[in-house]
Amino acid sequence: MLLQLGGSLAAILVLSGLAALLGLGRARITDAAMARAEAEASFGDFEAGEAIIGSDGRAAIVHGRGGEVAVLKLHGAHVAARLVPPSALSETADGWRVATDDARFGAVLVRR
Repeated sequence: MLLQLGGSLAAILVLSGLAALLGLGRARITDAAMARAEAEASFGDFEAGEAIIGSDGRAAIVHGRGGEVAVLKLHGAHVAARLVPPSALSETADGWRVATDDARFGAVLVRR
């Protein structure tokens, strides 16, 4: 029984090491171009302008050319997006806080 437990633990460690080597589970919003593309893909008539990317790559703010604001955040390996009014943004010592009306999406902190 101890041998079986040890083998199982070794297999788990090997698989988690392989996943780390392949970069699985490390999704990021890498740059402004990616953030703009994600915002435009999420909202058909959204025309992306300036983008602010969080230093941790987990969130971004994309200003639309029509005055609207898209907030992006990682949801697992995918990017989730919501449109918010510009008044939903507030600057804090840590970055920009975005309040959404969607309780499941929650507030987002775009870190400096």
